[in-house]
Amino acid sequence: MRNPLRDLSLSAVVAGFVAVLVGFTSSVAIVFAAAQALGANAAETASWIWALGLGMGITSLGLSLYYRQPVLTAWSTPGAALIAATQGIALPEATGAFVVCALLITAAGYSGLFERVMGRIPMAIAAALLAGVLARFALNAVTAAQTAPVLVIAMALAYLAGRRWWPRYAVPGVLMAGIAVAAAQGHIHLDGVSVAWTRPVLTMPAFSLGALVGIGLPLFVVTMASQNLPGVAAQRASGYDTPVSPVVGATGVASLLLAPFGGYALNLAAITAAICMGREAHEDPARRYTAAAMAGVFYIALGLAGGAVAGLMAAFPRELVDAVAGLALLGTIAGGLAAALKDEHHRDAALLTFVVTLSGLTLAGIGSAFWGVVAGGVAMAFQRRHR
Repeated sequence: MRNPLRDLSLSAVVAGFVAVLVGFTSSVAIVFAAAQALGANAAETASWIWALGLGMGITSLGLSLYYRQPVLTAWSTPGAALIAATQGIALPEATGAFVVCALLITAAGYSGLFERVMGRIPMAIAAALLAGVLARFALNAVTAAQTAPVLVIAMALAYLAGRRWWPRYAVPGVLMAGIAVAAAQGHIHLDGVSVAWTRPVLTMPAFSLGALVGIGLPLFVVTMASQNLPGVAAQRASGYDTPVSPVVGATGVASLLLAPFGGYALNLAAITAAICMGREAHEDPARRYTAAAMAGVFYIALGLAGGAVAGLMAAFPRELVDAVAGLALLGTIAGGLAAALKDEHHRDAALLTFVVTLSGLTLAGIGSAFWGVVAGGVAMAFQRRHR
């Protein structure tokens, strides 16, 4: 049994912090909008951050240490967007829908149904899916240079220098360079940071057919198709064979326990998990689980001291977050594209998967990750029939 403390490194700690920084800042506004759409007050909204932070932290830390593989969980961002668009449903009824969704995720995980579906997706399509999901963050890093050219160029130069002379610490170097330049420009604002413990608020669930149809079932579908599917693809493309069924089932159980406090849906992470699975987290793939474990520790801190951590995360300029995410994911994107296009027979299907996933297409409330797999699967079926 590996000793986590001996396997831990500075690069793993920084990778875990960057994963939490990117995951939180990129979508926390959607979570706040979802809570407010259901009529949640300030205390109840803070309870959502408490529940989601603890849920992500405990599952990421526990599963990573148990399997000794990087397992990172996240809140369902498309699920939050779906909730934010809801009208006429009160918080107790929505909480009942969260409970039903959690039960469905638990059943899909522990029954093995979701794993059997994932087992039928070829490796080329899974790798193209991962590359398509992550490439948007690389594009965001480039476009961030329009509004903060000095900051982004300095971080890019730090990345190139790090890859040349100290590859293990390339991402920590990028983060430190970004913080130094942003601070020198006066773009880091610590005014909103205040030390305060978050208190959970219990909302007793109420069950109604309208909330079940309007929130519960759609939340389950988008979480499995748009979140868990690319999450498993990220693990496979990075060379990890973490058991799918018990891990997805565990996210369902955690969601079930935390739903009355605002933990509407937890799932496997893809984008932030890729940060913890790359070479920048650790040269040794067997030790990268410590990066996901440290992300779990940071998420727990986020939940317990939601106000202070939220203020700290918000202190960083948006361009810094975009740049560090895009640069940290370049290696994983390159590896995904190489694996996707390696087999000439699967190349067209993989390329179609990549393009559709990168497009950001949303149909029937389901994101581009699902439709990318559908497009690639159809193309591969035609190719096999032709051969």
